[in-house]
Amino acid sequence: MLDPARQGVIVAVANQKGGVGKSTTAVNLGAALVVLGERVLIIDSDPQSNASSGVGIDHAAVEASIYDVLMGTTELGDAIEATSMRDLFVVPSTIDLAGAEIEMVNMMSRERRLARALDGHKADFDTVIIDCPPSLGLITVNALTAADEVLIPIQCEYYALEGLSQLVRNIDLIRDNLNPRLKIEGVVLTMYDRRTTLSADVAAQVRDHFGGIAYRTTIPRTIRLAEAPSYGEPIEAFAPMSRGAISYRALAKEFRRRHGRT
Repeated sequence: MLDPARQGVIVAVANQKGGVGKSTTAVNLGAALVVLGERVLIIDSDPQSNASSGVGIDHAAVEASIYDVLMGTTELGDAIEATSMRDLFVVPSTIDLAGAEIEMVNMMSRERRLARALDGHKADFDTVIIDCPPSLGLITVNALTAADEVLIPIQCEYYALEGLSQLVRNIDLIRDNLNPRLKIEGVVLTMYDRRTTLSADVAAQVRDHFGGIAYRTTIPRTIRLAEAPSYGEPIEAFAPMSRGAISYRALAKEFRRRHGRT
């Protein structure tokens, strides 16, 4: 266990658009932070369970998932599973989570169930990363209410900023009504192709829109990054010398500098 005085940070990886690299970023940023010496927990709050499979979790063998935690039948600590990387842990998701939003509608403090489950665990990890579903529903509200900050992956494609204004408005609403400490920590450009002018144009547009919170590090579109999940490994374990791994390590270093960690 970490020193109780050394409080970790909880980061929600969110974007209401699918296919922008949320799970890829949650898994590989987490793994890169571990390589840099951190103890990291990934919470998979997406019913698609991509972050779970991305660290080698067999869905059929999961005994307790984030669904059970949100339903209040399992303590968060009992749902944490180790991965093949030392100091990288995950609370897995299963398809059961798809019905959680309906089941939570009439529950007391339905927006704070994840935040309450995380109470007492923040000091156990340097960083907790919550992989959000591609929607702005009650599960994402739970993630944003539990988080200290939001990391937004944006794919380098046309209409990259489309719909982000609604996400930002929701973040503002949650800050005003549920979680006053919440802030947008950063925006990271994913699937960047340096051979195209489109990627450069999107990067310029995003940096102009978000200013200093846009990360300098960009994540390339690579075959190795696309292959790694099928092997159940983060890119750090699957291909540590690949461009994808190097980019996520650079992102992790930039993330740590922003949080005053050396």
